[in-house]
Amino acid sequence: MAKSNDYNADQITVLEGLDPVRKRPGMYIGSTDSRGLHECLREIIDNSVDESFAGIATEVKVIIHADGSAEIRDNGRGIPTDMHKSGVSALELTMTKLHAGGKFGGGAYKVSGGLHGVGASVVNALSSYFRVVVLRNSKAFYQEYKRGVPVKKVTEASIKQLEDWGITAKGSGTITTFMPDKEIFKDLVFEKTKIKALLRDRAYLIAKLFFNFKDERDGDEMNFYFEGGIKSLVAHSNRGKNILSDVIYVENKDENNHCEVAIQYTDAFNENVKGFVNGIYTTDGGTHVTGFRTALTRSIMDYVKKQSNGKDEIILTGDDLKEGLSAVVYVKMPSETLQFESQTKAKLNNPEIQSFVAVTVKEGLDQYFEEHPQDVRHIIDKVTLAAKARLAARAAKDAVLRKGALDGASLPGKLADCQSRDATVSELYIVEGDSAGGSAKQGRDRKFQAILPLGGKILNTERAHLDKIVKFEEIKDLIIALGAGIGESLNYEKVRYHRVIIMTDADVDGEHIKTLLLTFFYRHMPEIIHKGYLYIALPPLYKISMGKESVYVYNDEEKETYMKTVVKEKKFTISRYKGLGEMNPTQLWETTMDPATRTLKQVTVENNEEASNMFTMLMGEEVPPRKKFIQTHAKLATLDV
Repeated sequence: MAKSNDYNADQITVLEGLDPVRKRPGMYIGSTDSRGLHECLREIIDNSVDESFAGIATEVKVIIHADGSAEIRDNGRGIPTDMHKSGVSALELTMTKLHAGGKFGGGAYKVSGGLHGVGASVVNALSSYFRVVVLRNSKAFYQEYKRGVPVKKVTEASIKQLEDWGITAKGSGTITTFMPDKEIFKDLVFEKTKIKALLRDRAYLIAKLFFNFKDERDGDEMNFYFEGGIKSLVAHSNRGKNILSDVIYVENKDENNHCEVAIQYTDAFNENVKGFVNGIYTTDGGTHVTGFRTALTRSIMDYVKKQSNGKDEIILTGDDLKEGLSAVVYVKMPSETLQFESQTKAKLNNPEIQSFVAVTVKEGLDQYFEEHPQDVRHIIDKVTLAAKARLAARAAKDAVLRKGALDGASLPGKLADCQSRDATVSELYIVEGDSAGGSAKQGRDRKFQAILPLGGKILNTERAHLDKIVKFEEIKDLIIALGAGIGESLNYEKVRYHRVIIMTDADVDGEHIKTLLLTFFYRHMPEIIHKGYLYIALPPLYKISMGKESVYVYNDEEKETYMKTVVKEKKFTISRYKGLGEMNPTQLWETTMDPATRTLKQVTVENNEEASNMFTMLMGEEVPPRKKFIQTHAKLATLDV
């Protein structure tokens, strides 16, 4: 018998067909969380969008059925169902084999959102049920699959089947229905807000393509159809903001590539730049976005230098140009030349497109700046102010954050640090008030839990420059405790805790402090969130005592359920915790800090644009949008996280 550490041919596993997808789904859809689930939907939707690029499809319909399955319909050409030279139908080949489809040099698509032979087959593999109905020449053919395996060969659908499926065999097109496999995605469900955002972006990008979305779970229905293109998309993203210029639009094309860029500056502090390739949103940017940034910096710097007439001008950096910038960079290119970093198409890697976009933007901006001096003046004033604030922040930071402090030699006096120096196991509790801070310090596990009490509400950092932020005592202590620096010196590798836990009272003031902290992290240390380091603690709201027995419950609904199902006729007393400071150290440990019994909620960002708009609306200077939001959602408000 071979030893366990032997390595020979018998230990080599060959995964056939779609087995690799089910074995390692994250390699194909990025993850098996909500993002991966919606990536599956995007893959199928973009196949239909590609039919529009081919000049055929004029409408795409997306339906979320009551059972949680998704259906995508288009009026394109329909996937071929005739026999392929491999011995199976073209439809089955496309849906069950990786790297099989009409976008691999076969001439069916010049421009597409990716290689749909990969995308559709991957979704098929990760679905407990998958059905494709193809309409061609007034006939309907279909094939059903289970976890990527065909249930039977391609078959002509009967009239009764089509009626049951709500399909009329007229015209041409493809109707794909799939149920995400719970073995892969657990209890995740499709979220209509994400689907609407996806369809809205596609509708802006592809003129005159009609999208219909229907959610049968609640009857919600919405249509998307725009003719203004990416100029309208940028204007839409800046609704409710004070704009500093009209939307600047530049375009260029050659025999292979087509580039469109829309740019607008607002008086906001945050940036919103989105890159698209053949209709695909590249969440991590890529060479097209890099080319845009390079050209934007050069154009503005050249203009500033020209206007200074040899006088000393302020040196601008790329970060200065980001403040208030909204832009969409959209390129279309032959599908066979596309180079993405992964199957999820999050980042474009084509090097040749960088220079193509850079030349397009540089020439377009130079011309616009010459023709619109008033607009460019507003932009220059904006980025110059950002540069001055950056220099002031550097000076202020040097004054209040000594090098020793950043290196951990002079930690804040109010910080009760943990013994561990291993950031991966260390936790920092940001606690509201000295009273709760005292209980937390006594009740914690000193080996890995650090406590930083806050004296009250911190500065609203939504519209604050760094020079003001680093002078605010409570935030300064937090920055020093985290150890990663701030602004230009920010280095996330130096973060001293990989769990940063916000622990506030379950009242209005506690919620406000929590929101202020979330604003600070989102605007000034966003990678703390993106790396998964930020959490919110869930302290109990009630203590139900029955003799010597006590139970903690975390919200009103849980209390009512417990009272009905457990307490019944027993004598009991209910104590409501108004604040964390009312708990003794033992209670705080048992309910909120003990890793074995506590409940933490991880802070994540699903949609950066929506999150940014929410912070702008809630924490910005404009009162009417915030007032409208509060009036609309007041009845839905809850103190539960």
